[in-house]
Amino acid sequence: MTQHDALEILKMGDNVFITGAAGSGKTYLLNEYIKYLRHAKVAMGITASTGIAATHMGGVTIHSWSGLGIRDRLNKYELQDLLEKAYLKKRFDEAQVLIIDEVSMLHHFRLDLLDRLCRAFKRRDEPFGGLQMIFCGDFFQLPPVSRYGELPARFAYHSDIWEKMKIKVCYLEEQHRQNDQKYIEILNAIRDNEVSDDILGRLQARLEKKTALIEPTKLYSHNADVDEENERELAKISGDLLVYNMSHHGKRQLVDSLEKSCLAPNVLRLKKNARVMFVKNNFEAGYVNGTLGIVESCSEYKIKVRLASGQIIDVEPATWLIEENGEAKASITQYPLRLAWAITVHKSQGMSLDAAEVDLSRSFEKGMGYVALSRVRSLAGLSLMGINEMALRVDDEVLAYDARFREQSKEHASWLKNQFPDDKDKRKSDFIDRAGKTAKPAEKKKKPSQYGRYAAYKKKYGKNKE
Repeated sequence: MTQHDALEILKMGDNVFITGAAGSGKTYLLNEYIKYLRHAKVAMGITASTGIAATHMGGVTIHSWSGLGIRDRLNKYELQDLLEKAYLKKRFDEAQVLIIDEVSMLHHFRLDLLDRLCRAFKRRDEPFGGLQMIFCGDFFQLPPVSRYGELPARFAYHSDIWEKMKIKVCYLEEQHRQNDQKYIEILNAIRDNEVSDDILGRLQARLEKKTALIEPTKLYSHNADVDEENERELAKISGDLLVYNMSHHGKRQLVDSLEKSCLAPNVLRLKKNARVMFVKNNFEAGYVNGTLGIVESCSEYKIKVRLASGQIIDVEPATWLIEENGEAKASITQYPLRLAWAITVHKSQGMSLDAAEVDLSRSFEKGMGYVALSRVRSLAGLSLMGINEMALRVDDEVLAYDARFREQSKEHASWLKNQFPDDKDKRKSDFIDRAGKTAKPAEKKKKPSQYGRYAAYKKKYGKNKE
């Protein structure tokens, strides 16, 4: 399915699952729908299963938005306690659409808890209380992890509510990250569990090969290794060290949440010739999340970065927001850069890397190889330091469900094609009319009367002395 067709289905108000291979434009599609809803003044919850994914859309985690936190159970007393929280009541009352990105990392039992909570707040006994639910993700990504003492984790499609939602599947088939056909064939072969000797040979040909592009980013599993590598490389460069501190606005709790989720560091330390990575999309300026470059120059108020293409970008500070109904609740501002000699595999998710040095010799989870390799734009940008059998395997269950999702997507694409234009337009307008009714205009503050101003003054300062 194309992004255009998927957007048409979203606008009709149905529950939708957006999926597809890495680089197929899932998050871009979500952002387009978010812009559409904002223009139509439809209140929505913008969330993701992880903080990093949430920042790509200016949202928060679903755990925070819903008030569920990390609960894996919800008794009637806990439910009542949540229902009595005024800020949650206002949030659920106003929301007509709930978006959850990276649904692959959301535990199945938490999706059922969320359904129960939505029904209670909305006072409607239907899936999620009648909210339009938008799920986005790829189940070939690494699965959710259970904490000690928590219920066993399974993918969201194992929840009781999944099959009851009458969800429309939009499987995006276009590829927007890679345009190297040979590399796309490798990734598709891993994804389809059909790695032949030829495919394996193409990968092995990249063992310890230098990339044809700029120096690759090293992917590590632990933050400590990343920080050590970056600081060591920065120290090797002569010249003045420039320090850029993040600024913030809003409630401390929300600001802390943004800072933890944002890929830009609280304190950015740079020197001329430092290796950096952009950590935000800005198509107009010429970079995306994951674009690599070298600091051409840096001063107190200006940073210039040279890309592999030779293009020089004047980097402007960027702002990350937590918004609710179009109002900024918290924000942080920093240059959208981080040192990029190394980065964690976890933080690389959602990125499009020009070049990466990847070691898969100790892969221990099915799908790990696909997740790591699909970050890179081309075969020429891959330097493979090692690989084992596990790296090329995917979960058989995920493979079976993926085939079902592809078939369902074809059925829904065919359904869309058979809709008359007037019928589609009516469905869209009916949904906006219904959903937009909860968008409340801001109340105008009444100007106090002369007597009111005097009464306020008297209350504050007491009676006038004679």
